[in-house]
Amino acid sequence: MSRRRLFGTAGAVAAVGAVTAVSACGGEPPSPQDVRRGQVVGQTTDVPEGGGAVFSHSKLVVTQPEAGDYRAFAASCTHGGCTVQQVEDGVIRCLCHGSEFDYATGEVVVGPAQAALEEFTVTIDGTDIILD
Repeated sequence: MSRRRLFGTAGAVAAVGAVTAVSACGGEPPSPQDVRRGQVVGQTTDVPEGGGAVFSHSKLVVTQPEAGDYRAFAASCTHGGCTVQQVEDGVIRCLCHGSEFDYATGEVVVGPAQAALEEFTVTIDGTDIILD
């Protein structure tokens, strides 16, 4: 075996080993919400009664359908993955393709989305909204 072929074969084996090692750590990366569990994700003063607010840093939309009743949903539209942008008139709107979700339940009101937004629980501590 030539020296060139020997080093080429050794390099290929090392590359395969590196890919295998990286994929062994694999799996899905944690969601933005998983990373934020137990942390303050927003302030109640930013979430109007009868409305809501999108907290893009934590990929959450928090609504307050009734006084003191805070609900949290994933801010990623279930249709195309765009971040929802608006909460008004009782709906959470994704402006990318027009999907709308009920701001109290996260259920689809207007498609093309077919699945509800993922719901999360939050705790209120003073004015802090903490993701459970």
